[in-house]
Amino acid sequence: MTQTIDHAALLPAYLAAGTAVLALLVDLAVARRVVTVAATAAGVAAVAVAAWWVGTGPVRETFCLAEPAGACSWRADPGSALVAVVFALLTLGVLGLSGYALRSLPAGEYCFLLAASMTGGVVLGYSRDLITLVVALETLTLPLYALVGLRRRSVDSAQGAVTFFVVSVVSVAVTLLGVALLYAATGALHLAGVADRLAAGVPAELATLATVGAVLVLAGLLFKVAAVPFHAWAPAAYDGAPVPVAAYLSTASKLGGVVAVLYVVVLGLRPVLDVVGPALAGFAVLTMTVGNLVALRQRRMVRLLAWSSVAQAGYILVPLGAFAVGSGRADAALPVAVSATVAYTVFYVMIELAAFGSVVALRGGADGGTLDAYRGAARRSRLVGAAFTLALVGLAGLPPGLAGLFAKVVVIRSLLGGGAGWLAVIVAVNAVIGLAYYLPVAARLYAPLPAPAAGVPVPAPAAGAPVPAPAAGPGPAAVAAPSPAAVTQPATALAAAGPLRGGGARVTAAALAVATLVAIVAGFAPQLILDAAALVAG
Repeated sequence: MTQTIDHAALLPAYLAAGTAVLALLVDLAVARRVVTVAATAAGVAAVAVAAWWVGTGPVRETFCLAEPAGACSWRADPGSALVAVVFALLTLGVLGLSGYALRSLPAGEYCFLLAASMTGGVVLGYSRDLITLVVALETLTLPLYALVGLRRRSVDSAQGAVTFFVVSVVSVAVTLLGVALLYAATGALHLAGVADRLAAGVPAELATLATVGAVLVLAGLLFKVAAVPFHAWAPAAYDGAPVPVAAYLSTASKLGGVVAVLYVVVLGLRPVLDVVGPALAGFAVLTMTVGNLVALRQRRMVRLLAWSSVAQAGYILVPLGAFAVGSGRADAALPVAVSATVAYTVFYVMIELAAFGSVVALRGGADGGTLDAYRGAARRSRLVGAAFTLALVGLAGLPPGLAGLFAKVVVIRSLLGGGAGWLAVIVAVNAVIGLAYYLPVAARLYAPLPAPAAGVPVPAPAAGAPVPAPAAGPGPAAVAAPSPAAVTQPATALAAAGPLRGGGARVTAAALAVATLVAIVAGFAPQLILDAAALVAG
């Protein structure tokens, strides 16, 4: 049998892989950071345009089997195009936020790894069989190990990369074991074929095998979403990575996990939603509750955003928890739950990118720092402070962060429509818990700066730079005779956390402005996101 390959359907994947190669070649030939980043950005933009062009045309399928009908490994439809475009736009955003990080990181390797990860995300959007899906998900994840550990002389970076690698290896092993058990029970790897075999009924002696396989696949994919109890890698990886890489981890990596879970659950495991639904509901409740409670105790900004990201993963998954009840598995309720999950994910990645962009703009090339380092930051950099505040209240689901507010409303509406009112109550309770750490951070941005102690020289910070909180001194005696280290420490901290200057500053500011503007537009016109989410659900 001769396969006919639709190269037009594969065009976004070709361009994504070509962008990764282009980044290496340009860096090798020119060895200029600006040129390498510009060439990578142009390639990423071409991926977005190609994905949009293919998605607006007729549905294209390739790598198909004659039997059963619809058993194709690659499907280019509007939903797939949406996933590919979002991955490309997130990559562009992270490139824009990387100006300062690239001053101390190799630009060629950085851009190559980022483009390679994007390639996995693009392929994931079009995949329709278990093997292609797992390979695409690992292609998305594998470059991130190196990106997290790219700061060569940082112990935290190495620790985060090793933690991320070990946990991911376990997750892919669990996923592949589940795929093997599902294949043994159903004899199919295409998602449509798995659904057909499960709907027709597997032999009684294989029913347990199919159930265990479904649960293992789901558990392995939830590692990528950082859902509890598969979340332990996230705080260490986020805090150890350069801040732009942490932004990519919390947005693109999570988006990949959500897309994989949706494809497997809705397209492949739909006949066994009575098994998968309760598991999803339990994971969602655990994830949002643990994430919010642990975030209350965080004292470092990136770790707080990491645990916030864990909690947000629970909100993303909770609409699928409606499958735990019979009415939530009805044909009319299922697309609503899927649309709510996709819409919340898109709202979330926009707001989260703005939050991390604000951290980059305030901290420059330093790490995220402690929460006290942000005291009074909005008084010195009003626009960045306003953007950060908008992102924080958006994640909390409060106005004027309308995007986050509508995201919460969409989730609760889908739960009530699916007959899972008890889950809606848990979402509301967790949203209130989230206020206890989002709002204090936002208030800290506008808090008055601490007055310097008399007799201690304090260097004037650069415009836009946050002032680290002073350490508690032992008393007046220490003020009268400060040690040289005590006098120079604030200057060192401010230099490390100083604002961007030059071209990198302008690009970072532009990327933050675009991310914030997109979040604002989405808040005022949420129907655009809901209509796009309906494409995936359809």
